Amino acid sequence: MRKQLMAAVIFPLALGQAGIALAQSSTSAYQGGASDVQRKANTNQATSELFYMIQQLQGEVRRLKGETEEQRHLIERLQSQGRDRYIDLDQRILDLSEKVSAQPKASDVAGGDSGEDKSSAEVREYRQPEAEERKAYKAIQDLIHNQKKYDQAIGQLYEFIDKYPEGDLTVNAYYWLGEVYLVKPQLEQARQAFSIVATRYADHRKAPDAVYKLGVTLDRLDEKSEARRQMEQVVNDYPKSEAARLAKKYLGSGQG
Repeated sequence: MRKQLMAAVIFPLALGQAGIALAQSSTSAYQGGASDVQRKANTNQATSELFYMIQQLQGEVRRLKGETEEQRHLIERLQSQGRDRYIDLDQRILDLSEKVSAQPKASDVAGGDSGEDKSSAEVREYRQPEAEERKAYKAIQDLIHNQKKYDQAIGQLYEFIDKYPEGDLTVNAYYWLGEVYLVKPQLEQARQAFSIVATRYADHRKAPDAVYKLGVTLDRLDEKSEARRQMEQVVNDYPKSEAARLAKKYLGSGQG
């Protein structure tokens, strides 16, 4: 009887302990499974974020490459336009030179002896400018002297010469074309522009300055002997001019 009583007490106790152990084992297994799931979830999230970042970086690289390519094309287009523009300007001044060459020289029009002082020779009358022409010329002068926009001034000088040919201010426009080219400096173009005034409009008030500046241009082109010849021509042909005074100074300095 005593043995049966002890068995009745011990057996439920054993069952209780076994139940506790089983519950603990189940809880541990559940917790381990939950931890694995959490780790996998975290890994998947990190992978997704990394993929998203890579996608963003790839998009940014493509955008930058596109902008770089656009800038390269723009630069190439501007360079091409610049070359074409200056080729066009060179051709235009050559065309103007040929056009002027077809006209009679100032000495022929004046009818004076070739050795006569050109400052006192009879001069032809040049067409006087209208108000609109004066306004256009004044705007070009503003571009040159105040704004220093030489490229724009060159373009407008060509347009002025085309629109208002054979006028008093047209000769001035040729002269200032030479001055702007001299400043840039584009010496061959300057030489051609000054030569037009010096040889075809030798009776114009701008002629002494043009001959002198032609000499300056030739000096910069390292054509010293020809530069000296132009300076001597200024002194001989326009002895009372300010250009003659500057030419004498050049000659007296021993240059050329």
